[in-house]
Amino acid sequence: MNTLYKTEISDVRWVAYDIPGNVGWIAYLVCVFRALREKRDVYNFASAFPGVLMLIGVGELISERIAGLDRILSGKRLYRGFGALTAGGLLGIPMAIAGFRRNKKRAAAMLAGSVLCTTFAGLLFAGYKKQ
Repeated sequence: MNTLYKTEISDVRWVAYDIPGNVGWIAYLVCVFRALREKRDVYNFASAFPGVLMLIGVGELISERIAGLDRILSGKRLYRGFGALTAGGLLGIPMAIAGFRRNKKRAAAMLAGSVLCTTFAGLLFAGYKKQ
């Protein structure tokens, strides 16, 4: 039996967290795709791993929204959605920091994106409580 989690977060707060969180994962992924297009090396492929986690989270959250499960989620869906998104953001932080020697502007955008993603996905994630 899978435990259910519910959030009581207001619509206004949800949107206030959702928009900067979305800006974050999108910024991170754009930077990774651009870097991979320029050069396919170990660092750029490693930088893509947090982006993959972010995409898994976003995909799960989209499927939850389509199914109408925004506020009540199973543990599996919660961790695949907000958990993966938060973890991807967290893992993106050291990857972005490591990239400062390669491209300062891109690394700064990746870092900002990771911090936004981690912060706001994490706030939504933390708002879910076991039923």
